[in-house]
Amino acid sequence: MERSAGDRTASALFAGFRALGLFSNDIPHVVRFSALKRRFYVTTCVGKSFHTYDVQKLSLVAVSNSLPQDICCMAADGRLVFAAYGNVFSAFARNKEVVHTFKGHKAEIHLLQPFGDHVISVDTDGILIIWHIYSEEEYLQLSFDKSVFKISAILHPSTYLNKILLGSEQGSLQLWNVKSNKLLYTFAGWKIGVTALQQAPAVDVVAVGLMSGQIIIHNIKFDETLMKFRQDWGPITSISFRTDGHPVMAAGSPCGHIGLWDLEDKKLINQMRNAHSTAIAGLTFLHREPLLVTNGADNALRIWIFDGPTGEGRLLRFRMGHSAPLTKIRYYGQNGQQILSASQDGTLQSFSTIHEKFNKSLGHGLINKKRVKRKGLQNTMSVRLPPITKFAAEEARESDWDGIIACHQGKLSCSTWNYQRSTIGAYFLKPKELKKDDITATAVDITSCGNFAVIGLSSGTVDVYNMQSGIHRGSFGKDQAHKGSVRGVAVDGLNQLTITTGSEGVLKFWNFKNKVLIHSVSLDSSPNMMLLHRDSGILGLALDDFSITVLDIETRKIVREFSGHQGQINDMAFSPDGRWLISASMDCSIRTWDLPSGWSNISLYSVVSLRPLPTDYVPSVVMLPGTCQTQDVELLEETTEPSDEMIEYDSPEQLNEQLVTLSLLPESRWKNLLNLDVIKKKNKPKEPPKVPKSAPFFIPTVPGLVPRYAAPEQNSDPQQSKVVNLGILAQKSDFCLKLEEALVNNKYEAALNLLKELGPSGIETELRSLSPDCGGSVEVMKSFLKMIRMMLDKKRDFELAQAYLALFLKLHLKMLPSEPVLLEEMTKLSSQLEENWIHLQSLFNQSMCVLNYIKSALL
Repeated sequence: MERSAGDRTASALFAGFRALGLFSNDIPHVVRFSALKRRFYVTTCVGKSFHTYDVQKLSLVAVSNSLPQDICCMAADGRLVFAAYGNVFSAFARNKEVVHTFKGHKAEIHLLQPFGDHVISVDTDGILIIWHIYSEEEYLQLSFDKSVFKISAILHPSTYLNKILLGSEQGSLQLWNVKSNKLLYTFAGWKIGVTALQQAPAVDVVAVGLMSGQIIIHNIKFDETLMKFRQDWGPITSISFRTDGHPVMAAGSPCGHIGLWDLEDKKLINQMRNAHSTAIAGLTFLHREPLLVTNGADNALRIWIFDGPTGEGRLLRFRMGHSAPLTKIRYYGQNGQQILSASQDGTLQSFSTIHEKFNKSLGHGLINKKRVKRKGLQNTMSVRLPPITKFAAEEARESDWDGIIACHQGKLSCSTWNYQRSTIGAYFLKPKELKKDDITATAVDITSCGNFAVIGLSSGTVDVYNMQSGIHRGSFGKDQAHKGSVRGVAVDGLNQLTITTGSEGVLKFWNFKNKVLIHSVSLDSSPNMMLLHRDSGILGLALDDFSITVLDIETRKIVREFSGHQGQINDMAFSPDGRWLISASMDCSIRTWDLPSGWSNISLYSVVSLRPLPTDYVPSVVMLPGTCQTQDVELLEETTEPSDEMIEYDSPEQLNEQLVTLSLLPESRWKNLLNLDVIKKKNKPKEPPKVPKSAPFFIPTVPGLVPRYAAPEQNSDPQQSKVVNLGILAQKSDFCLKLEEALVNNKYEAALNLLKELGPSGIETELRSLSPDCGGSVEVMKSFLKMIRMMLDKKRDFELAQAYLALFLKLHLKMLPSEPVLLEEMTKLSSQLEENWIHLQSLFNQSMCVLNYIKSALL
């Protein structure tokens, strides 16, 4: 289901982390020099954002915030980076944040040119606008007729104040004074479209690249052509001059070659063939350094150094990802820090989830690596293997021999690869004698010990090879394991079982050691691929009817069946604990299946109740993660809306009035109330505290259970009585007052809350003060017993009621029988306690019986 960008919502289950392996696209790079740090930086576009690298180490120093659309062109000056998207362009400060946005074009912008405090933008309709950067206002607007002069290149000639040079697809060039808004001169050109303009190191001299592959070195002051060069690789994509003392010019081509010309001898001195596998998007010689920076749509950023006698560039540093769609990805190792990926570009690469400096390329597969080394072939395209379609890796013996086995598109032999040496391995594994020539390898697996490789062929044969020696160690079945093409092979974690499946719709279990068939299972449909989770023994099968079947290899029975995909299932992955199966399909959806419940699960990152998705459920389109980790978090906060499926549960204080509910107070508040006298005895100091020689001044306090500071009294009467007023000592506490109020309104919550706030010693003091001897009364004691009855009636704070009552009885047991009012309350409370306990004990007994039965019975 297609949605607009504004309607896209984030997944309720997964959060985007970061995109790996993005370095460049077909937008030319931008090189800048930082006067503050005295070093060069190169900026490349990766879709909606751009990366900035330090040229010295080619380390990533900044990732810009994402723009609403893909970037279509870039430019930069000493302070800002300008990036255009659609008919708008923005200025970025500190390589990250948008500080200015310029809106005014109606067509897509395809050229940008910084111009002092101004910036020039050109759109595809022939509108040129000059903007003041800081006010974001238009300074000048020029309109060109596309049929006569369609702008294709723009340049500010060196030392030409307020002037710009424009190249057109029709071939002519125009020099404008943008301050006076005047066309100064029109160059007739060469009747061939201009593709590139570049200032030469000499003043007044400009290099003009043409659609025909010609490069014209032209003097724009006298309108004279100084020299001409031609390359046979198509239009000139970019031009750059060396400024370190060597008069050399480099030009890029659409096929990935770079030509180098000597401007003094006026001849081609070298060719850098296949510098990129796609068109050269941009190339730049660093100022006064023998370094050339290039980038292309093959997702590569390279730096070449010119330090050899032949004048050819040598690759110094590079950042490279895949230049074609991926065919398979798998984690390498158990720590989740490296991802092996195979691509249709023929390479096998490893990307780090930690840092880009740990990335490495295992290179292209070569049919004969020794021949390439011996003859030194420059163009290895003829000896390269086709793309890898399936591979399996194991790190157990990676330091001893090759640990990766891969099968290639349309090839019978499977290649081995060495991860530590980052190169193709020593062997090509294939059967020695085969009657047919059109047989290909279709499935591979490697044992957990790293010693054996199992390879399935399109003929139905399944072979075992030794990874150390490359020797064939046997086959499964008499002539072949399956009647149809092998669609999947797997070996369990202990090398006891080998599981294979074929296109005829049969799953077979074999003894790994003696190759004997143990069991066969018929499937409802032809399988497309197979995946085994070795730790749990769970086997996932993707079928051609777009359903998923899950088997337990111990019982060899189908335990789950999932349906819902609307297209072929391309890949599957188990979670490390084996509870989830994640599947990716050609219907552009990724589905997560919960194996224990069989439901589509969304419960890991949010507290929700599990519920199955309907059969006609259509997943929402989500944004892919970017290369920066922080920007995705901000995007998630903006786009995530409360889902209808998210059930927020707020637990009440009591689930049901009939259920006994405990308080949330810590045990120290109630558990030791009966043992306070023992605790005080243990905590009593061995020696009495010594009075200091000069006692400090103490602020007087008001007598009472709750300490309060006394206000100083201004009383100068010398005849003041020194008789102690006992009424002050008998002041009632807040707890006693609340109990007295509760006798009238029958509301005991306030008194109970006061007790909950006190510690054990405070609780004992309050309960002791209820006695008439300590300032209380019989009525207050009756009120306390009513409070306990209320707590037992409501069945809340059950353990507090028991502890408070136990301490009350311990303190006042001698006087309770002598008071008829209290004795009556005690009788009611006793029957209530007994009733509650009988109910609870029956439940406890029932639970204990069930538990003992489960522990002892033979089920």
